[in-house]
Amino acid sequence: MNLEPLLTSLESADLGGLREEWRRRYGAPPRLRSKTLLRHLLAWRVQAERFGGLDEETRRLLRDERPPREPLVAPGAVITREWRGVTHQIEATGDGFLYDGKCWKSLSEIARAITGTRWNGPRFFGLREAQP
Repeated sequence: MNLEPLLTSLESADLGGLREEWRRRYGAPPRLRSKTLLRHLLAWRVQAERFGGLDEETRRLLRDERPPREPLVAPGAVITREWRGVTHQIEATGDGFLYDGKCWKSLSEIARAITGTRWNGPRFFGLREAQP
């Protein structure tokens, strides 16, 4: 199925035409008054049918109502911590942290590897104040 002609026709359709196309394909159209929004919704649905919709990870992220967490340190930043006379350097990456030639998901995992006990990683590396 070549989608190009349909998508091109959606670009010039008025609100009534977009609603009619929606009705023909999916039943009752949404009660939108914005032809731009309806055009985008219709184009997305048609393409999702053809190529597949959102993957499960993206759906999970969209359902999550919490605001995204800002990273503690920017990718490329180097964190240094001395522990029992040994200096440890950790590099922040886009996916986690690089330490001792391995990729780690969290600073807490690295702090545990260094100390042998559970730590709050950001606190261990001095990125968060100690709780009173």
